[in-house]
Amino acid sequence: MSRSPLLRKALPALVASVLGGTVFGASAATISRLTPPSELFASGNAAPVIARFLPGQQFDLQATVQPDAGQSIEQFAFYVDGQFVSGPGGNRSSLVTEAGPADTCIGENGKTTGKSGCTLVAGLPANTAVVSLRGYAKGMPGVHEFKVVAWQGNGQTVTATGNFEIVGIGDGNGQVAKNIIILLGDGMGAAHRTAGRIMAKGYAQGKAKGQLAMDTFPYTGMVMTASLNSIVTDSAPGMQNYVTGNKANNNEEGVFPDDTLDAFDNPRVEYLSEYLHNLQGKSLGVVTTADVFDATPASMAIHTSARGNGTGIVDQFLDDRHLTGLSVLMGGGRKWFLPNPSNSTSPQPANGSQRRKANDYVLPADIVAGWGASPGKLDPERDLIADFQAAGFAYAPDKSGLDEAFKFGAPKQLLGLFAYSNMNVAYDKIAGRRGDRTVVDTFGFPDQPMLDEMTDAALKVLSKNPKGFVAMIEGASIDKQAHLMDSDRWPLEVIEFDRAVAVAKAFAQKNPDTLVLVTADHECSGAAIIGASMKTAAELEANPKLGKDAVAVYEAAKFPKYRIAEDGYPISTNVDHKMLIGYGANADRYETWLPSLFPTKDTQQPFPPAQSPANPNARNEGVGALITGQVAGDQAVHTGTDIPLSAYGRGASQFTGVFDNTDVMFKIGRAAVAGERQNSQQ
Repeated sequence: MSRSPLLRKALPALVASVLGGTVFGASAATISRLTPPSELFASGNAAPVIARFLPGQQFDLQATVQPDAGQSIEQFAFYVDGQFVSGPGGNRSSLVTEAGPADTCIGENGKTTGKSGCTLVAGLPANTAVVSLRGYAKGMPGVHEFKVVAWQGNGQTVTATGNFEIVGIGDGNGQVAKNIIILLGDGMGAAHRTAGRIMAKGYAQGKAKGQLAMDTFPYTGMVMTASLNSIVTDSAPGMQNYVTGNKANNNEEGVFPDDTLDAFDNPRVEYLSEYLHNLQGKSLGVVTTADVFDATPASMAIHTSARGNGTGIVDQFLDDRHLTGLSVLMGGGRKWFLPNPSNSTSPQPANGSQRRKANDYVLPADIVAGWGASPGKLDPERDLIADFQAAGFAYAPDKSGLDEAFKFGAPKQLLGLFAYSNMNVAYDKIAGRRGDRTVVDTFGFPDQPMLDEMTDAALKVLSKNPKGFVAMIEGASIDKQAHLMDSDRWPLEVIEFDRAVAVAKAFAQKNPDTLVLVTADHECSGAAIIGASMKTAAELEANPKLGKDAVAVYEAAKFPKYRIAEDGYPISTNVDHKMLIGYGANADRYETWLPSLFPTKDTQQPFPPAQSPANPNARNEGVGALITGQVAGDQAVHTGTDIPLSAYGRGASQFTGVFDNTDVMFKIGRAAVAGERQNSQQ
């Protein structure tokens, strides 16, 4: 789209008037969205500053521009502190006439006419334009003002102003954390931690007989967990807020919201993994007991506004490893890696594949150019396991395969996929190892590793990089079983997670240049330890409809006594006078206070066992007592409650007090970077 003679002639005056605070030839055109998010734009207030970045951290500038009726946006320009910026990486130019429409997406009545080929959300006026500058970065600490200026074909302009902050990180005093380990107990609030301690350690006359590994960390703070668009976050921004330093909308990972329908073209913000890989050559390891496409693992490396886009998410893990340094990926999720030539999920392919074009991606050219990202391809027929192996990853399909991969020492890179979707929970894995294979055999993946075993393997691989690593270790089903209000299964998830914490702490003790964080992305279910059963296990089994009449509170609750086996887990959770859990964010459920043989149905499994109860409202129906909930549906929900974060090792002393989840990125930056990148004065 070439500039008209009118625009060429008027451009210098337009720029001067716009940057001076006036609009030449004012029109009714508006800018309805400006990215990164800013209170200066949204409310006219310069504070608080919403968007913050480490020195040199990349992010996109974007605006949604609504022109006058009958007009179109001919060209645009972005300015930071009054200086024109253009091009990938934030290259500067003194000539405003270099601004052009290459990054413009223009939608007309839902159809696209722009070069990027995007489709706008419904309801925007005709000829609305989404204009972007990809991969911008600035090094100078402080609060910076940015503007967008857009020109209509008739020469009239529209402008908007926002701000962002570059957070200085100091010189580190020579104390640099080479390795960063983030242990994320998904949904794990204070009550979940306490329940794990009660079950695993026991109490004597009011004193805990022992501490969880996470209890021994010397520094603890409280984290505020809100997302960009809600006081109650989901797991996507709950994790990504930690490792981008910026708020995201619920369901979005590594991006800011925009006004296009393409889930993979949103304005990006650089992850901690990308930042430290680019700056220092660090590796990335992602370990989870969930499906690896799930919100928490994906929110370490993936850029999408739709956390459910499994095919594109797992493809991006491999294809953009040059940006993130991905060297370890372990968990469930094999269904996204298996080829599906038919592109169908109905009927379910015999190999369990759920790859399909509908949740894959092809990136617009400006993201590819601005970020150096792989362009992507709609390829449900792709054999992604084979592609990982071709890229040099050792592949482990089960615990035996994981052991085999280390037979001659740690491999350089490792992929482990131990289930079609989410892995079996600790309660059932431990039962299988003890000889009761009822559940693990029914699920079809009887030989799954425990999280501490996966953590040990991951750290052995990652520590081969002399430049260090970033690792995220997730105990995913603390959240998933709390959603289902399975009060026997989620406490064992806490215990399994804590055993992984012990592995990470032991690594940090041997490698003192390591920072270890233990936290959650949010609290799930409003879990509360309400007391203990006033009945024996036999009495509960004989009368499962007791409901609240079984609950002993205050001094009547006494101290439940769980017996721990040599494997570190309770011999049984069905003990006399067992700990009882209540929920403050629950749906209806039928409660017997007894463990269920099969876990409640996991809808992400391609082949869920028929023996699994459909949901908590169906589990024990007609057998247990009905407990009415406060929320609709059949699952408990996340809450907005602050959650604890515990820190150990290099830089751990920063993590005290009450702070926002986005603050974690900058505290890690101070520990890991120590001023390396803030000399850039763009």
